Amino acid sequence: MYDPLTSTYSFACPHERGGRVAVSSFRLVDTLPGASHPAVFRVVYACRCGDEHEALVTHEDLDWAPLGLGTPGTFVNLMTHASDSLAVELGDVAAAHIRAGEWPWSFYCYPEACPRPVTPSAFAAIAPSDGAFGLAVRCPACSSLSVNLVSREHLDVPFRNDPRVGVVDHVFRDDALRVVDEFRVELASARFDERRIDLQR
Repeated sequence: MYDPLTSTYSFACPHERGGRVAVSSFRLVDTLPGASHPAVFRVVYACRCGDEHEALVTHEDLDWAPLGLGTPGTFVNLMTHASDSLAVELGDVAAAHIRAGEWPWSFYCYPEACPRPVTPSAFAAIAPSDGAFGLAVRCPACSSLSVNLVSREHLDVPFRNDPRVGVVDHVFRDDALRVVDEFRVELASARFDERRIDLQR
């Protein structure tokens, strides 16, 4: 389902074949009620056919597959001329980043006034706006909803975090995502403060 070499998900489109979807094309992410181990998420995404579609994604595919863990296949190691496992190589690269204090995704939690590491299952809504993206994230530490303004690469490429992000200086209600107009108004406003997202201490 997820290809770590292209940083895209394979989702079916009813109108065309071979749909490749990056995280920046997600619009809503909801946890489905029921079993939590493994959790299943409903993703509403903007398809290249022009419509929005829904897909069901497991917790493993949403949060862990982008790190390259479990990737099938091999590659030719030019140093040793041997065929090495992609999963081992990509897993080692991800582990090296995390040991260095770099996280695959991060966001700025407004109520806590600090950056936090996060995974895509914490993303609640994504809205494009003039080359940037409004990202509503449920904080895994305090459970509050914060909105950041980030680049496409911040969303699509694991470990490619923006050094600075825009932050809406507002604490959103728990049901704020149901009020889509409020989210769009905040995204279009000039209320974004620029905050550092640097997670290295």
